[in-house]
Amino acid sequence: MLDDTDGGGVSRADCTLVIPAYNEEKRIQSLLRDISGFAGDIVFVCDGTDATAEIIGAFAAEHPSLSIRCLTFPARLGKGGGVVAGMKAAATDYVGYMDADGSTALSEMERLFDRLATADGAIGSRWVTGSVLTVKQGFRRRAESRLFNLLVRTLFGLDYRDTQCGAKTFRRVALDTVLPSIRSTGFEFDVELLWRLAQRGCRVVEVPITWENRDESKVATSDAKAMLMGMLRLRFAR
Repeated sequence: MLDDTDGGGVSRADCTLVIPAYNEEKRIQSLLRDISGFAGDIVFVCDGTDATAEIIGAFAAEHPSLSIRCLTFPARLGKGGGVVAGMKAAATDYVGYMDADGSTALSEMERLFDRLATADGAIGSRWVTGSVLTVKQGFRRRAESRLFNLLVRTLFGLDYRDTQCGAKTFRRVALDTVLPSIRSTGFEFDVELLWRLAQRGCRVVEVPITWENRDESKVATSDAKAMLMGMLRLRFAR
């Protein structure tokens, strides 16, 4: 969709950062402090049962210079459902999303946004040369990640080393071509989004990232199984 021409970064005022925050009251304060320097829009999506939305609302009231919105939903949307809800609410030319666990710093997200000057999308990757893992995953999680990546390549033909890193940015015009067709609401959402964009001829670059593993990861064994089944249904649906 885009020519590979030289260019600088993009204006932060033209960026929206979407953050799905499901029951994150125990660690959302740390994230709020980290993103308080962001000059663009920030959209939180809260679909849990704890006080996450109230904490975000209080922080927004105390920092009126920041553009913070908190979308609340009475029922669980899923990781993908939350991201899509936030993306649809965004009104800027560039839209990105990150996890609420703090594994990715704001500075890393800003680097990804800047890559949109010459690409339709930019995704953070923990498995390409130049990435920095300040706290590494255990052997089992690394093995599962590599196996999952092999499956993604086999089923969808996506030539990425890391589709599941929760740090991604996209041009609004690219997202508009695929969001209406997105069906995934779980953790397999990332794969479907990248697959749909590839089908549209969009150029999404994989960027090394500085990333810190969080022990409180919410991707359980049941989520992994649901992700696998969701991918199979997506790939072989008639």
